[in-house]
Amino acid sequence: MYQPILLDANWNNGVIMIIIFAIVCIALVGIVINFMMSSKKSDNSENIEQES
Repeated sequence: MYQPILLDANWNNGVIMIIIFAIVCIALVGIVINFMMSSKKSDNSENIEQES
């Protein structure tokens, strides 16, 4: 019988690469959210200083 090549592949390397990719994506999203939150805080402090 014909068996596709994909079924014979070793999936361990692919799974490790997907896990590393997911960790990198989560880290980048966290950095972007952290940057957005810190920029909002600095914008608010600038607005408060301008008003008083």
